[in-house]
Amino acid sequence: MTATVATTAQAHHRSKQGSYRWWALSTTSLGAILASLNMSTLVIALPELMRSLHIGVLDVTWVLLSYMLAQTAAVLTVGRLGDMWGRKRLYVAGFAGFTVMALLSGFATNAWELILFRSMAGVGGALMVANSSAIVTDAFPRHELGLALGINGMVVAVGAAVGPVLGGWLTSLGWQWVFWFNVPVALVGSVWAFLVLHEPRTSGKRQRIDWLGNAVFLAALSGLLLCLSMGGIEGWTQPVVIGGAVAFVAGLPLFIWIETRVREPLLDLSLFRHRVFAIGNLSQVLNATSRMGLLFLLVFYFQGPQQRDPITAGLLVTPIAAFMFLLSPLSGWLSDRVGSRVPATLSLALTGIGLLVMALTMGRSTSYPMLAVGMALVGAGAGVFNSPNASAIMASVRPEQRGVASGVRMLTAFVGSMFSIAFVLAIITSSLPKEVMLRIFSGVTMGLSDAQVSPFINGVRGTLFVLAAISLLSAPLSLLRGEEEIRRTRAVPPPVAVPTP
Repeated sequence: MTATVATTAQAHHRSKQGSYRWWALSTTSLGAILASLNMSTLVIALPELMRSLHIGVLDVTWVLLSYMLAQTAAVLTVGRLGDMWGRKRLYVAGFAGFTVMALLSGFATNAWELILFRSMAGVGGALMVANSSAIVTDAFPRHELGLALGINGMVVAVGAAVGPVLGGWLTSLGWQWVFWFNVPVALVGSVWAFLVLHEPRTSGKRQRIDWLGNAVFLAALSGLLLCLSMGGIEGWTQPVVIGGAVAFVAGLPLFIWIETRVREPLLDLSLFRHRVFAIGNLSQVLNATSRMGLLFLLVFYFQGPQQRDPITAGLLVTPIAAFMFLLSPLSGWLSDRVGSRVPATLSLALTGIGLLVMALTMGRSTSYPMLAVGMALVGAGAGVFNSPNASAIMASVRPEQRGVASGVRMLTAFVGSMFSIAFVLAIITSSLPKEVMLRIFSGVTMGLSDAQVSPFINGVRGTLFVLAAISLLSAPLSLLRGEEEIRRTRAVPPPVAVPTP
Protein backbone atom coordinates (compact mmCIF):
# COMPACT_ATOMS: atom_id res chain seq x y z
CA MET A 1 0.00 0.00 0.00
CA THR A 2 2.79 2.39 0.96
CA ALA A 3 4.65 1.61 -2.27
CA THR A 4 1.49 2.30 -4.29
CA VAL A 5 0.96 5.67 -2.60
CA ALA A 6 4.61 6.60 -3.17
CA THR A 7 4.41 5.61 -6.82
CA THR A 8 1.20 7.64 -7.28
CA ALA A 9 2.80 10.67 -5.60
CA GLN A 10 5.86 10.41 -7.83
CA ALA A 11 3.66 10.16 -10.93
CA HIS A 12 1.66 13.20 -9.83
CA HIS A 13 4.86 15.17 -9.21
CA ARG A 14 6.25 14.25 -12.64
CA SER A 15 2.96 15.21 -14.25
CA LYS A 16 3.01 18.61 -12.58
CA GLN A 17 6.61 19.09 -13.61
CA GLY A 18 5.69 18.09 -17.16
CA SER A 19 3.03 20.79 -17.41
CA TYR A 20 5.20 23.35 -15.62
CA ARG A 21 7.83 23.28 -18.33
CA TRP A 22 5.35 24.71 -20.84
CA TRP A 23 4.20 27.41 -18.41
CA ALA A 24 7.83 28.35 -17.82
CA LEU A 25 8.42 28.44 -21.58
CA SER A 26 5.45 30.79 -21.98
CA THR A 27 7.07 33.35 -19.65
CA THR A 28 10.48 33.19 -21.36
CA SER A 29 8.80 33.38 -24.75
CA LEU A 30 6.99 36.54 -23.70
CA GLY A 31 10.30 38.02 -22.60
CA ALA A 32 11.93 36.92 -25.86
CA ILE A 33 9.28 38.54 -28.05
CA LEU A 34 9.50 41.74 -26.02
CA ALA A 35 13.28 41.85 -26.45
CA SER A 36 12.94 41.18 -30.18
CA LEU A 37 10.24 43.82 -30.67
CA ASN A 38 12.21 46.31 -28.58
CA MET A 39 15.12 46.24 -31.04
CA SER A 40 13.35 45.69 -34.35
CA THR A 41 10.78 48.46 -33.84
CA LEU A 42 13.43 50.94 -32.72
CA VAL A 43 15.74 50.34 -35.68
CA ILE A 44 12.97 51.31 -38.11
CA ALA A 45 12.34 54.52 -36.15
CA LEU A 46 15.98 55.72 -36.15
CA PRO A 47 15.67 58.09 -39.15
CA GLU A 48 12.56 59.68 -37.59
CA LEU A 49 14.41 60.00 -34.27
CA MET A 50 17.19 61.88 -36.04
CA ARG A 51 14.74 64.30 -37.64
CA SER A 52 12.55 64.85 -34.55
CA LEU A 53 15.26 65.28 -31.93
CA HIS A 54 17.71 66.97 -34.33
CA ILE A 55 20.48 64.55 -33.45
CA GLY A 56 23.35 63.12 -35.48
CA VAL A 57 24.32 59.69 -36.76
CA LEU A 58 26.61 59.01 -33.80
CA ASP A 59 23.88 59.93 -31.29
CA VAL A 60 21.27 57.68 -32.86
CA THR A 61 23.76 54.81 -33.11
CA TRP A 62 24.43 55.06 -29.38
CA VAL A 63 20.70 54.94 -28.67
CA LEU A 64 21.04 51.36 -29.92
CA LEU A 65 24.50 50.60 -28.59
CA SER A 66 23.90 51.96 -25.06
CA TYR A 67 21.14 49.42 -24.44
CA MET A 68 23.25 46.57 -25.79
CA LEU A 69 26.37 47.71 -23.92
CA ALA A 70 24.53 47.86 -20.60
CA GLN A 71 23.07 44.39 -21.22
CA THR A 72 26.48 43.01 -22.10
CA ALA A 73 28.21 44.57 -19.10
CA ALA A 74 25.59 43.25 -16.67
CA VAL A 75 24.76 39.87 -18.13
CA LEU A 76 27.58 37.81 -16.59
CA THR A 77 27.08 39.21 -13.09
CA VAL A 78 23.33 38.69 -13.40
CA GLY A 79 23.85 35.07 -14.46
CA ARG A 80 25.96 34.45 -11.36
CA LEU A 81 23.41 36.18 -9.12
CA GLY A 82 20.68 34.00 -10.64
CA ASP A 83 22.56 30.87 -9.59
CA MET A 84 23.05 32.36 -6.11
CA TRP A 85 19.79 34.23 -5.35
CA GLY A 86 17.24 32.64 -7.65
CA ARG A 87 16.33 33.10 -11.29
CA LYS A 88 12.64 33.93 -10.80
CA ARG A 89 13.09 37.02 -8.66
CA LEU A 90 15.73 38.47 -10.98
CA TYR A 91 13.67 37.68 -14.08
CA VAL A 92 10.59 39.42 -12.64
CA ALA A 93 12.70 42.38 -11.49
CA GLY A 94 14.10 42.69 -15.01
CA PHE A 95 10.62 42.85 -16.51
CA ALA A 96 9.59 45.54 -14.00
CA GLY A 97 12.71 47.64 -14.51
CA PHE A 98 12.38 47.45 -18.28
CA THR A 99 8.76 48.66 -17.98
CA VAL A 100 9.74 51.82 -16.10
CA MET A 101 12.60 52.68 -18.45
CA ALA A 102 10.46 52.15 -21.56
CA LEU A 103 7.96 54.64 -20.17
CA LEU A 104 10.64 57.22 -19.38
CA SER A 105 12.34 56.80 -22.77
CA GLY A 106 9.26 58.15 -24.52
CA PHE A 107 9.56 61.39 -22.51
CA ALA A 108 13.21 62.01 -23.45
CA THR A 109 13.87 65.47 -24.89
CA ASN A 110 17.42 64.95 -26.17
CA ALA A 111 19.89 62.25 -27.12
CA TRP A 112 21.65 62.16 -23.73
CA GLU A 113 18.44 61.52 -21.80
CA LEU A 114 17.41 58.81 -24.23
CA ILE A 115 20.81 57.13 -24.06
CA LEU A 116 20.65 57.18 -20.24
CA PHE A 117 17.18 55.64 -20.11
CA ARG A 118 18.14 53.05 -22.72
CA SER A 119 21.22 52.10 -20.70
CA MET A 120 19.11 51.52 -17.60
CA ALA A 121 16.60 49.54 -19.66
CA GLY A 122 19.54 47.43 -20.80
CA VAL A 123 20.23 46.42 -17.19
CA GLY A 124 16.60 45.30 -16.90
CA GLY A 125 17.00 43.41 -20.16
CA ALA A 126 20.11 41.70 -18.77
CA LEU A 127 18.13 40.46 -15.75
CA MET A 128 15.70 38.84 -18.18
CA VAL A 129 17.93 37.37 -20.88
CA ALA A 130 20.64 36.07 -18.56
CA ASN A 131 18.09 33.95 -16.70
CA SER A 132 15.82 33.02 -19.59
CA SER A 133 17.88 30.13 -21.01
CA ALA A 134 18.63 28.85 -17.53
CA ILE A 135 14.91 28.84 -16.64
CA VAL A 136 14.15 26.80 -19.78
CA THR A 137 17.07 24.44 -19.15
CA ASP A 138 15.91 23.89 -15.57
CA ALA A 139 12.36 23.11 -16.71
CA PHE A 140 12.97 20.84 -19.71
CA PRO A 141 14.67 17.44 -19.93
CA ARG A 142 17.74 17.25 -22.16
CA HIS A 143 15.94 15.41 -24.99
CA GLU A 144 13.41 18.28 -25.33
CA LEU A 145 15.76 21.20 -24.73
CA GLY A 146 16.45 21.86 -28.40
CA LEU A 147 12.72 21.99 -29.17
CA ALA A 148 12.09 24.38 -26.27
CA LEU A 149 14.89 26.73 -27.28
CA GLY A 150 13.68 26.41 -30.88
CA ILE A 151 10.24 27.62 -29.82
CA ASN A 152 11.88 30.55 -28.05
CA GLY A 153 13.80 31.23 -31.26
CA MET A 154 10.57 31.07 -33.25
CA VAL A 155 9.02 33.65 -30.93
CA VAL A 156 12.05 35.90 -31.42
CA ALA A 157 11.53 35.53 -35.16
CA VAL A 158 7.88 36.54 -34.78
CA GLY A 159 9.00 39.70 -33.00
CA ALA A 160 11.63 40.33 -35.66
CA ALA A 161 9.02 39.88 -38.40
CA VAL A 162 6.32 42.01 -36.80
CA GLY A 163 8.69 44.56 -35.30
CA PRO A 164 9.78 46.49 -38.40
CA VAL A 165 6.19 46.85 -39.68
CA LEU A 166 4.91 47.68 -36.19
CA GLY A 167 7.79 50.12 -35.77
CA GLY A 168 6.89 51.82 -39.04
CA TRP A 169 3.28 52.23 -37.93
CA LEU A 170 4.22 53.42 -34.44
CA THR A 171 6.64 55.92 -35.95
CA SER A 172 3.76 57.44 -37.89
CA LEU A 173 2.10 58.16 -34.51
CA GLY A 174 5.30 59.64 -33.10
CA TRP A 175 8.67 58.12 -32.24
CA GLN A 176 7.68 58.05 -28.54
CA TRP A 177 5.27 55.18 -29.20
CA VAL A 178 8.16 52.96 -30.24
CA PHE A 179 9.03 52.93 -26.53
CA TRP A 180 5.60 53.29 -24.96
CA PHE A 181 4.10 50.25 -26.68
CA ASN A 182 6.53 48.12 -24.61
CA VAL A 183 4.93 49.22 -21.34
CA PRO A 184 1.70 47.13 -21.32
CA VAL A 185 3.52 44.08 -22.73
CA ALA A 186 6.20 44.31 -20.05
CA LEU A 187 3.60 44.80 -17.30
CA VAL A 188 1.78 41.63 -18.37
CA GLY A 189 5.11 39.80 -18.52
CA SER A 190 6.05 40.90 -15.00
CA VAL A 191 2.81 39.65 -13.49
CA TRP A 192 2.79 36.44 -15.53
CA ALA A 193 6.36 35.53 -14.57
CA PHE A 194 5.62 36.23 -10.89
CA LEU A 195 2.57 33.97 -10.93
CA VAL A 196 3.89 31.12 -13.07
CA LEU A 197 7.58 30.57 -12.41
CA HIS A 198 8.94 28.29 -9.70
CA GLU A 199 12.11 29.19 -7.89
CA PRO A 200 14.53 26.26 -8.24
CA ARG A 201 16.85 25.45 -5.41
CA THR A 202 19.68 27.97 -5.36
CA SER A 203 23.27 27.19 -4.56
CA GLY A 204 22.94 29.03 -1.23
CA LYS A 205 26.61 29.80 -1.57
CA ARG A 206 27.62 33.38 -0.96
CA GLN A 207 29.77 34.61 -3.81
CA ARG A 208 31.89 37.68 -4.34
CA ILE A 209 31.19 40.02 -7.23
CA ASP A 210 34.23 40.67 -9.41
CA TRP A 211 33.92 44.46 -9.45
CA LEU A 212 37.40 45.04 -10.88
CA GLY A 213 36.77 42.58 -13.71
CA ASN A 214 33.42 44.27 -14.39
CA ALA A 215 35.01 47.72 -14.60
CA VAL A 216 37.87 46.67 -16.87
CA PHE A 217 35.55 44.69 -19.14
CA LEU A 218 33.15 47.65 -19.48
CA ALA A 219 36.02 50.06 -20.17
CA ALA A 220 37.58 47.83 -22.83
CA LEU A 221 34.30 47.13 -24.63
CA SER A 222 33.21 50.78 -24.45
CA GLY A 223 36.56 51.84 -25.88
CA LEU A 224 36.19 49.50 -28.85
CA LEU A 225 32.64 50.68 -29.61
CA LEU A 226 33.57 54.34 -29.20
CA CYS A 227 36.52 53.91 -31.55
CA LEU A 228 34.52 52.16 -34.26
CA SER A 229 31.41 54.35 -34.05
CA MET A 230 33.25 57.67 -33.95
CA GLY A 231 36.15 56.83 -36.25
CA GLY A 232 34.25 56.93 -39.52
CA ILE A 233 32.28 60.03 -38.55
CA GLU A 234 34.79 62.22 -36.71
CA GLY A 235 38.03 60.84 -38.14
CA TRP A 236 40.36 58.08 -37.01
CA THR A 237 42.98 60.47 -35.62
CA GLN A 238 40.70 62.16 -33.10
CA PRO A 239 41.96 61.84 -29.48
CA VAL A 240 38.74 60.18 -28.29
CA VAL A 241 38.95 57.59 -31.08
CA ILE A 242 42.59 56.83 -30.33
CA GLY A 243 41.82 56.71 -26.60
CA GLY A 244 39.05 54.21 -27.24
CA ALA A 245 41.39 51.98 -29.23
CA VAL A 246 44.03 52.15 -26.49
CA ALA A 247 41.43 51.31 -23.83
CA PHE A 248 40.42 48.18 -25.73
CA VAL A 249 43.95 47.02 -26.61
CA ALA A 250 45.14 47.49 -23.01
CA GLY A 251 41.90 46.45 -21.31
CA LEU A 252 41.28 43.09 -22.99
CA PRO A 253 44.51 41.34 -21.86
CA LEU A 254 44.20 43.02 -18.46
CA PHE A 255 40.68 41.61 -18.09
CA ILE A 256 41.88 38.10 -18.96
CA TRP A 257 44.76 38.45 -16.50
CA ILE A 258 42.38 39.53 -13.73
CA GLU A 259 39.98 36.66 -14.45
CA THR A 260 42.74 34.08 -14.09
CA ARG A 261 43.69 35.37 -10.65
CA VAL A 262 40.53 36.26 -8.75
CA ARG A 263 38.87 33.53 -6.71
CA GLU A 264 35.39 34.11 -8.11
CA PRO A 265 35.87 35.67 -11.57
CA LEU A 266 33.25 37.49 -13.60
CA LEU A 267 33.99 35.16 -16.52
CA ASP A 268 34.82 31.60 -15.51
CA LEU A 269 37.44 30.77 -18.14
CA SER A 270 37.47 27.12 -17.05
CA LEU A 271 34.13 26.67 -18.84
CA PHE A 272 35.97 27.12 -22.12
CA ARG A 273 37.94 23.94 -21.53
CA HIS A 274 34.85 22.12 -22.75
CA ARG A 275 35.17 22.08 -26.53
CA VAL A 276 31.44 22.23 -27.25
CA PHE A 277 31.03 25.24 -24.95
CA ALA A 278 34.07 27.05 -26.37
CA ILE A 279 33.36 26.48 -30.07
CA GLY A 280 29.64 27.10 -29.59
CA ASN A 281 30.28 30.53 -28.07
CA LEU A 282 32.96 31.47 -30.59
CA SER A 283 30.63 30.47 -33.43
CA GLN A 284 27.93 32.62 -31.87
CA VAL A 285 30.20 35.69 -31.78
CA LEU A 286 31.02 35.29 -35.46
CA ASN A 287 27.40 34.56 -36.41
CA ALA A 288 26.15 37.67 -34.60
CA THR A 289 28.94 39.76 -36.14
CA SER A 290 28.06 38.63 -39.65
CA ARG A 291 24.32 39.33 -39.51
CA MET A 292 23.22 41.61 -36.66
CA GLY A 293 24.29 44.82 -38.40
CA LEU A 294 22.30 43.84 -41.49
CA LEU A 295 18.92 45.20 -40.32
CA PHE A 296 20.62 48.45 -39.23
CA LEU A 297 22.13 48.73 -42.70
CA LEU A 298 18.96 47.86 -44.63
CA VAL A 299 16.77 50.31 -42.72
CA PHE A 300 18.95 53.24 -43.75
CA TYR A 301 19.28 51.88 -47.30
CA PHE A 302 15.52 51.59 -47.84
CA GLN A 303 14.63 54.88 -46.13
CA GLY A 304 17.65 56.74 -47.54
CA PRO A 305 18.61 56.09 -51.19
CA GLN A 306 15.33 54.30 -51.97
CA GLN A 307 13.15 56.91 -50.17
CA ARG A 308 10.73 54.36 -48.67
CA ASP A 309 8.47 55.33 -45.79
CA PRO A 310 8.99 53.52 -42.42
CA ILE A 311 6.08 51.10 -42.88
CA THR A 312 7.23 50.07 -46.37
CA ALA A 313 10.81 49.71 -45.15
CA GLY A 314 9.54 47.45 -42.38
CA LEU A 315 7.68 45.28 -44.87
CA LEU A 316 10.70 45.02 -47.16
CA VAL A 317 12.95 43.49 -44.47
CA THR A 318 10.44 40.80 -43.38
CA PRO A 319 12.01 37.92 -45.40
CA ILE A 320 14.78 37.73 -42.79
CA ALA A 321 12.41 37.15 -39.90
CA ALA A 322 9.90 35.08 -41.90
CA PHE A 323 12.44 32.36 -42.73
CA MET A 324 13.90 32.53 -39.25
CA PHE A 325 10.39 31.90 -37.92
CA LEU A 326 9.79 28.93 -40.24
CA LEU A 327 13.03 27.12 -39.48
CA SER A 328 13.64 27.83 -35.77
CA PRO A 329 11.36 25.09 -34.33
CA LEU A 330 12.47 22.60 -37.01
CA SER A 331 16.13 23.18 -36.17
CA GLY A 332 15.40 22.70 -32.47
CA TRP A 333 13.68 19.38 -33.14
CA LEU A 334 16.58 18.35 -35.39
CA SER A 335 19.25 19.25 -32.83
CA ASP A 336 17.57 17.00 -30.24
CA ARG A 337 18.25 14.09 -32.61
CA VAL A 338 21.53 14.80 -34.40
CA GLY A 339 23.22 17.41 -32.21
CA SER A 340 24.42 20.89 -33.11
CA ARG A 341 27.50 20.27 -35.24
CA VAL A 342 25.92 19.78 -38.68
CA PRO A 343 22.98 22.23 -38.37
CA ALA A 344 25.13 25.03 -36.95
CA THR A 345 27.83 24.59 -39.59
CA LEU A 346 25.39 24.50 -42.51
CA SER A 347 23.55 27.54 -41.18
CA LEU A 348 26.72 29.64 -41.07
CA ALA A 349 27.41 28.74 -44.69
CA LEU A 350 23.81 29.57 -45.62
CA THR A 351 24.05 32.98 -43.95
CA GLY A 352 27.28 33.71 -45.83
CA ILE A 353 25.70 32.80 -49.17
CA GLY A 354 22.72 35.06 -48.45
CA LEU A 355 24.99 38.01 -47.63
CA LEU A 356 26.99 37.35 -50.79
CA VAL A 357 23.82 37.39 -52.93
CA MET A 358 22.86 40.76 -51.46
CA ALA A 359 26.34 42.19 -51.96
CA LEU A 360 26.34 41.20 -55.64
CA THR A 361 22.90 42.71 -56.35
CA MET A 362 22.89 45.87 -54.19
CA GLY A 363 22.46 49.21 -55.95
CA ARG A 364 20.54 52.49 -55.61
CA SER A 365 17.64 51.14 -57.68
CA THR A 366 18.35 47.43 -57.45
CA SER A 367 15.66 44.80 -58.11
CA TYR A 368 14.02 43.92 -54.80
CA PRO A 369 13.38 40.19 -55.54
CA MET A 370 17.12 39.44 -55.56
CA LEU A 371 17.59 41.28 -52.28
CA ALA A 372 14.65 39.32 -50.87
CA VAL A 373 16.35 36.05 -51.85
CA GLY A 374 19.49 37.10 -50.01
CA MET A 375 17.50 38.18 -46.94
CA ALA A 376 15.59 34.88 -46.97
CA LEU A 377 18.85 32.91 -46.97
CA VAL A 378 20.21 34.97 -44.08
CA GLY A 379 16.97 34.45 -42.14
CA ALA A 380 17.05 30.71 -42.83
CA GLY A 381 20.65 30.56 -41.62
CA ALA A 382 19.74 32.38 -38.40
CA GLY A 383 16.75 30.11 -37.80
CA VAL A 384 18.80 26.95 -38.24
CA PHE A 385 21.76 28.19 -36.15
CA ASN A 386 20.27 29.60 -32.97
CA SER A 387 18.53 26.68 -31.31
CA PRO A 388 21.10 23.89 -31.94
CA ASN A 389 23.96 26.11 -30.86
CA ALA A 390 22.17 27.34 -27.73
CA SER A 391 21.09 23.82 -26.78
CA ALA A 392 24.65 22.52 -27.13
CA ILE A 393 26.10 25.32 -25.00
CA MET A 394 23.54 24.95 -22.20
CA ALA A 395 23.75 21.15 -22.11
CA SER A 396 27.55 21.18 -21.85
CA VAL A 397 27.63 22.53 -18.26
CA ARG A 398 26.50 21.25 -14.85
CA PRO A 399 23.09 22.40 -13.52
CA GLU A 400 24.64 24.75 -10.96
CA GLN A 401 26.55 26.50 -13.78
CA ARG A 402 23.55 27.14 -16.02
CA GLY A 403 23.06 30.74 -14.92
CA VAL A 404 26.69 31.59 -15.66
CA ALA A 405 26.61 29.61 -18.93
CA SER A 406 23.45 31.43 -19.99
CA GLY A 407 25.16 34.72 -19.20
CA VAL A 408 28.23 33.80 -21.26
CA ARG A 409 26.03 32.74 -24.17
CA MET A 410 24.20 36.05 -24.15
CA LEU A 411 27.49 37.91 -23.67
CA THR A 412 28.95 36.44 -26.85
CA ALA A 413 25.74 37.21 -28.77
CA PHE A 414 25.70 40.83 -27.53
CA VAL A 415 29.40 41.40 -28.20
CA GLY A 416 29.01 40.14 -31.76
CA SER A 417 25.86 42.23 -32.28
CA MET A 418 27.41 45.45 -30.99
CA PHE A 419 30.60 44.92 -32.93
CA SER A 420 28.56 44.25 -36.07
CA ILE A 421 26.60 47.52 -35.80
CA ALA A 422 29.67 49.63 -34.96
CA PHE A 423 31.72 47.91 -37.68
CA VAL A 424 29.02 48.45 -40.31
CA LEU A 425 28.77 52.11 -39.33
CA ALA A 426 32.55 52.59 -39.48
CA ILE A 427 32.85 51.22 -43.03
CA ILE A 428 29.89 53.14 -44.46
CA THR A 429 30.57 56.53 -42.88
CA SER A 430 34.30 56.62 -43.62
CA SER A 431 33.79 57.63 -47.27
CA LEU A 432 30.82 60.01 -46.83
CA PRO A 433 30.92 63.80 -46.37
CA LYS A 434 29.12 64.75 -43.14
CA GLU A 435 26.30 66.63 -44.85
CA VAL A 436 25.54 63.76 -47.23
CA MET A 437 25.84 61.25 -44.39
CA LEU A 438 23.31 63.13 -42.27
CA ARG A 439 20.81 63.38 -45.13
CA ILE A 440 21.07 59.69 -46.05
CA PHE A 441 20.77 58.42 -42.48
CA SER A 442 17.86 60.73 -41.69
CA GLY A 443 16.06 59.56 -44.84
CA VAL A 444 16.19 62.90 -46.68
CA THR A 445 17.97 62.17 -49.97
CA MET A 446 15.82 64.20 -52.35
CA GLY A 447 18.13 66.31 -54.49
CA LEU A 448 21.21 64.15 -53.95
CA SER A 449 22.84 63.00 -57.17
CA ASP A 450 23.91 59.44 -57.94
CA ALA A 451 27.52 60.56 -57.52
CA GLN A 452 26.78 61.77 -53.97
CA VAL A 453 24.91 58.60 -53.00
CA SER A 454 27.28 56.12 -54.67
CA PRO A 455 29.87 56.14 -51.81
CA PHE A 456 27.09 54.99 -49.46
CA ILE A 457 26.02 52.21 -51.87
CA ASN A 458 29.65 51.13 -52.34
CA GLY A 459 30.10 51.12 -48.56
CA VAL A 460 27.01 48.94 -48.14
CA ARG A 461 28.23 46.48 -50.76
CA GLY A 462 31.72 46.35 -49.28
CA THR A 463 30.28 45.76 -45.83
CA LEU A 464 28.12 42.90 -47.11
CA PHE A 465 31.14 41.24 -48.73
CA VAL A 466 33.08 41.45 -45.44
CA LEU A 467 30.16 40.07 -43.42
CA ALA A 468 29.72 37.24 -45.93
CA ALA A 469 33.40 36.34 -45.60
CA ILE A 470 33.14 36.26 -41.79
CA SER A 471 30.16 33.89 -41.94
CA LEU A 472 31.65 31.59 -44.59
CA LEU A 473 35.00 31.34 -42.81
CA SER A 474 33.30 30.60 -39.46
CA ALA A 475 31.54 27.51 -40.87
CA PRO A 476 34.67 25.28 -40.79
CA LEU A 477 35.34 26.48 -37.25
CA SER A 478 31.93 25.20 -36.15
CA LEU A 479 32.91 21.70 -37.28
CA LEU A 480 35.64 21.64 -34.63
CA ARG A 481 33.08 21.24 -31.83
CA GLY A 482 33.38 17.48 -32.44
CA GLU A 483 31.07 14.53 -31.95
CA GLU A 484 30.94 14.25 -28.15
CA GLU A 485 27.77 16.30 -27.75
CA ILE A 486 25.96 14.25 -30.43
CA ARG A 487 26.78 10.99 -28.71
CA ARG A 488 25.49 12.35 -25.41
CA THR A 489 22.22 13.39 -27.03
CA ARG A 490 21.69 9.95 -28.53
CA ALA A 491 22.42 8.31 -25.21
CA VAL A 492 19.45 10.00 -23.53
CA PRO A 493 16.60 7.50 -23.12
CA PRO A 494 13.16 8.42 -24.36
CA PRO A 495 10.75 9.92 -21.83
CA VAL A 496 8.55 7.57 -19.84
CA ALA A 497 4.85 8.22 -20.37
CA VAL A 498 3.16 9.03 -17.07
CA PRO A 499 -0.65 8.99 -16.98
CA THR A 500 -2.29 12.06 -15.56
CA PRO A 501 -4.29 11.18 -12.42
